[in-house]
Amino acid sequence: MKNDKKQLWQALKFTLFSASAGIIQVGSFALMELFIKSYWIPYLTSLVLSILWNFTLNRRYTFKSAANVPVAMAKVFGFYLVFTPLSTYLGHLAEGKGVNDFIVLAVTMIANFVLEFLFCKFVVYRGKEDTLETKK
Repeated sequence: MKNDKKQLWQALKFTLFSASAGIIQVGSFALMELFIKSYWIPYLTSLVLSILWNFTLNRRYTFKSAANVPVAMAKVFGFYLVFTPLSTYLGHLAEGKGVNDFIVLAVTMIANFVLEFLFCKFVVYRGKEDTLETKK
């Protein structure tokens, strides 16, 4: 039972931090959309900003991991080496078919949220959760 509660709390923290990263992504995307009419430039820039924010907070507070930061970031980078070109290409196709940019962004962000949580939980921080010493 205690483990279930921990898992739920972990998922909730990941959700909240991802929501804050989402705010950063949508805000920066919206601001750039005012000046840049192509989908992919605002999308990629806002995605990078949200990744850095989300990685930092989730490593420290959600997974509480002392895992080697460059190695953990390299694993996340690997995830995004696959996710980013695929989501950028599909977003570009959807935009070309007349789908609203913000709908494309929302669908992409939901897919990113679910896939990134699973990747972090079972690949990046596997066996390295709760290893970070915190000040009390």
